[in-house]
Amino acid sequence: MSTLLQVSDPHFGAEWPAAVDALVALVTTLRPDLVVLSGDLTQRARRRQFDAARAFVDRLGPQALLAIPGNHDIPLFDPFARLWRPYARYRHAFGADLEPVFDAPTLLVQGVNTTRPARHTAGEISAAQIERVARRFELARPAQLRVAVVHQPIATAGPSKRHDRLHGAEAALRRWADAGVDLVLGGHTHRPEINAVAVAGSTRKVYAIQGGTAVSWRVRDGQPNSVNLIAYDHAGEGARRARVTRYEHDAAGGRFVAGEPRVLDLTPAHAAAPAPR
Repeated sequence: MSTLLQVSDPHFGAEWPAAVDALVALVTTLRPDLVVLSGDLTQRARRRQFDAARAFVDRLGPQALLAIPGNHDIPLFDPFARLWRPYARYRHAFGADLEPVFDAPTLLVQGVNTTRPARHTAGEISAAQIERVARRFELARPAQLRVAVVHQPIATAGPSKRHDRLHGAEAALRRWADAGVDLVLGGHTHRPEINAVAVAGSTRKVYAIQGGTAVSWRVRDGQPNSVNLIAYDHAGEGARRARVTRYEHDAAGGRFVAGEPRVLDLTPAHAAAPAPR
């Protein structure tokens, strides 16, 4: 079984130290194959905030890491840096690649940079990015879970939240469904949710999995700090499923506590599951 832990919107500079310690303990216990940071690693893209985010990652030990920037990881109050060197501090802490890839026997995870220095909070994905990501997933091996990681959400529930959606989301969903994408992980809203998106003309559903804020005080709608553990076990015959477990921070207990898992059916509509034995 392969596992990845989605850690979104930690906002170092606005973090709860107790939640940070509890999350380090959780990662030590779970030992996921991959930790995914889906943006907004910092509160205001300051050097000391990136240093804190990097120090947190270093505490996690040898787990593989895939990180992408969020809109808060671009300087807001320094116009020169925002326009001419928007990712300099991010790259110093987390490397030059803004769209990293994790390729393992049963996991293919592609990061996508949806931030734009010319936009304040809104995210965008270009036609070139959509196509580049699709071609990567078209080369996936049959046993791999195919996961794209964005910051701003590709799908959200309810009309009041649609303004948060990524510009270019519909085109991305259509093309990526055709390319075999299973899951799109996102953050930005600080509201954890899972949406099964039916894509017109496709036999596949794409699941949009939103993370809450992992360790910051910038929670929304009374939701506690949370992270998502995604487990995938591909037996090689017919049905494909992933299990998503949300871990919420229990401040009184000083730990992250597992909720009820949700099982996601990744099998295309035309593919029948094998008969019971």
